[in-house]
Amino acid sequence: MSGGSTGSTGSSIAYPYLLLPSIWASRNRARRREPGDGTRALFFGVIGAAVVGAILYGSFWVTTQLADYADFGDYLLRLGLSWLFLTFLSFLAFSGVVTALSTFFLSEDLRLLLAAPVAARRLFHARFVRTVAQSSWMVIVFVVPLLVGAGLGHCAPASYYIAAPLAVVPFVIIPVAIGTAVTLLLVNIFPARRARDILMLMGLLFAGSLVVLLRMIQPEQLLRVESLPDVTDFFATLQSPITPLLPSFWAAEAVFASMQGRLDTLHLAALWSTALGLTVLVGAASERWHFIGFSKAQEARKMRFTRLEPLERVTRGLPLSPVSRHLLLKDLKIFLRDVSQWSQLLLLLALVLVYLYNFRVLDLERIPYMSGMIKNVYAFINLAMAGLVMSTVCARFVFPGVSAEGAAFWIIRTAPISLRAFLWSKFWIGLLPVLLLTEGLTIAANAFLGIDPFLRGVAAVAVLFMSLAMVGLATGLGARYPRFNADNPSQVAGSYGGVAFMIVAVLFTIVLIALVGWPSSTLLAYRVMQLPMPIGRQAAVVASFLSAAALSLGLCLGGMRSGIRALNDMGR
Repeated sequence: MSGGSTGSTGSSIAYPYLLLPSIWASRNRARRREPGDGTRALFFGVIGAAVVGAILYGSFWVTTQLADYADFGDYLLRLGLSWLFLTFLSFLAFSGVVTALSTFFLSEDLRLLLAAPVAARRLFHARFVRTVAQSSWMVIVFVVPLLVGAGLGHCAPASYYIAAPLAVVPFVIIPVAIGTAVTLLLVNIFPARRARDILMLMGLLFAGSLVVLLRMIQPEQLLRVESLPDVTDFFATLQSPITPLLPSFWAAEAVFASMQGRLDTLHLAALWSTALGLTVLVGAASERWHFIGFSKAQEARKMRFTRLEPLERVTRGLPLSPVSRHLLLKDLKIFLRDVSQWSQLLLLLALVLVYLYNFRVLDLERIPYMSGMIKNVYAFINLAMAGLVMSTVCARFVFPGVSAEGAAFWIIRTAPISLRAFLWSKFWIGLLPVLLLTEGLTIAANAFLGIDPFLRGVAAVAVLFMSLAMVGLATGLGARYPRFNADNPSQVAGSYGGVAFMIVAVLFTIVLIALVGWPSSTLLAYRVMQLPMPIGRQAAVVASFLSAAALSLGLCLGGMRSGIRALNDMGR
């Protein structure tokens, strides 16, 4: 009896300490200052404050506008809250599944914790708290300014700011608990790592399909006068998915009631009772099946892409040296074997399709006197968007190229391969897909718009030089600021070097568009007016084009030389 009592007391005391490693890790990371931490914190802090401020102001403005329509405005506000919570409900459910895979089955410290004298229920509670925090922090960041702005715009009483969190907390717990239960079921059917790949691929397919579907609906049609009779059907469609059986409806009703100074005890009780009940049920299921699923998670992953023989046959036909061919084959195999890498291209493809579709349905002929000038302006806007896409793709896929070698980088250093050849292979591997993507995006968008042929050629050449500059800069800075101990490429992209690359890439895009835009518009203006261009103006136009090309090549070569120098100095 005494032993059982002592074990129970020990597990109760041990429960809070199960949360301390995560807290201490964050504290130690904050104390351990690395080069560029201050700049990175300032940069992301300003961006975060701007986003939160924009959300708060937008919510405040929409709520004040709805207040002018009395009862109809309140109806729209309730409807908007229901849709808002319904959106967050689906996001939290999927995020809970993915996060639970990591916290309950793939975390590095689980082997130690499962061998420690800690009760299974206490371990579940600690892991569940961690899962809720990791999967819901982004939703909280968006929900708080939205609800604060709505409360200020609706002149809500002080009790609203107390009652609203009482609805948000159980609302967050419910989908995460459901996601944890789904994870427990999946891991007992599939190995944990295979389940993670399947879920990630399905999630990206779903997100890409949703983006394309929402754009195909063409919501801008509601702004046309001839479509006003369909507005009633539109609102009926909006209300149809909202059901009193969903936690999103309970949370929306409780928040709206508190906004009007009332306490909706019915929906608050439904939220809290469901959250607590699901937590108890998932905890009991975890005690029964968690260890079985964790044991399956230790199984080696089955490699279906072990050899990729067709890829080897293709690379044999390329006019490359043996060293470059083997480096290319190695990087391609690593990329294709990692589902988390290539599956993100599906979402990128969906965004590209939406981008092109927007230009396809853009009706500029309705303003005939201005359509020519607007088309020319859109040509440079399209070039700026191509630069943004290019910088994002380079930051996500090209910049982490050297860091992706991880602990195996010592093989590269000891192999009979020069670091110059190694880094230039990374450059060429990144250049081809980036150039094809952005060049195709620019040419297709300009074709849909009916841009002047001269501007089409200028944009195509500008994208070529822009690709050389950004890929060279990303490869060089990635070698200068590597993070071989990063868990995934996203951490590398968010490092000091990644932030520095994004800042330089945006500034370079602005300067390049200025150097290309002025001479292009000048040539078009003289051609339209049918006037001869003075010699001095011609020299200035040529100098501007040459400056853009020199800047691009200088950035490319400078970045690569800096990266090669950093790799050579690394072993000294």
